Amino acid sequence: MFFRVRIVLTVSLVLILFLAVGCDSSKNNSILKVVSTTGMIHDCVLNIAKDNVELAVLMGPGVDPHLYKATENDVLTLARADIIFYNGLHLEAKLGDVLDKMSDSATVVAVSDSINKDRLRMPKEFEGFYDPHIWFDVRLWLLVVDMVEKTLIQVDKANKAFYEQNATEYRRKLKTLDDDIVSHIRMVPDSQRVLVTAHDAFGYFGDAYGFEVYALQGISTESEAAIYDVDHLASFIANRKIPAIFVESSISKRYVLSVQEAVKSKGWQVKIGGELFSDALGDFNTPEGTYIGMMKHNVKTIVEQLK
Repeated sequence: MFFRVRIVLTVSLVLILFLAVGCDSSKNNSILKVVSTTGMIHDCVLNIAKDNVELAVLMGPGVDPHLYKATENDVLTLARADIIFYNGLHLEAKLGDVLDKMSDSATVVAVSDSINKDRLRMPKEFEGFYDPHIWFDVRLWLLVVDMVEKTLIQVDKANKAFYEQNATEYRRKLKTLDDDIVSHIRMVPDSQRVLVTAHDAFGYFGDAYGFEVYALQGISTESEAAIYDVDHLASFIANRKIPAIFVESSISKRYVLSVQEAVKSKGWQVKIGGELFSDALGDFNTPEGTYIGMMKHNVKTIVEQLK
């Protein structure tokens, strides 16, 4: 029964896509329509294209991209797009079929393709797949900026100078951000640079800024944490006397709270150090609703709790 329902849903989405692409005339309008899957990518496009294009983002604050499925409205939004930017590396795994079909009518770009494979993480737990959380290394995200700029210019050559100017300014801001992160991290002694979170989203951050990173769940949030995983992580935290662990905005807090209770049973008090933004930005129209603001929030929260 489940299989039959799944087939019906898939066929329905494909039919909606076919009708939307076939009937939509809005692409003939002069303004460029750009859709991004995640808030991080959306913010990058916004900084380069500004109000020169019509922007839309599929996944808002607090949304877990690992579990996100396309709605009928999403399919219609994508069908009207001239350019679609997505992360890739299986971050939006449940959107894969829909994104593949969009390439016939739009320029579809996986921003992770801007990064050489030898710079990508491939944790053994992910069984041959790369870690998709590339935005947590600002130097890697700068490569994404380059790709977004290049794509916008290819599709909209008339505004080449505008995009180049904005991209140059955004790169300057990101380089300043990277320097600021390095400076703030120095406040945390090397021995205390141990970051424990709900799922393994911060591997690139750890590699870039010198942290050991441990998590209850793997790269994707699709898998449930087993009792063994909770006990194993709790023993590690108690033995290392780690002062704080962190919840994430797009994942249920119950996983980290269960670790905290398990640590307590082993004779060590570990506090919840605060909430980090991992797979989604903060609320719209807040500092944390931007990539730079999100990174500053995370670094400030981590440093204050571990220094």
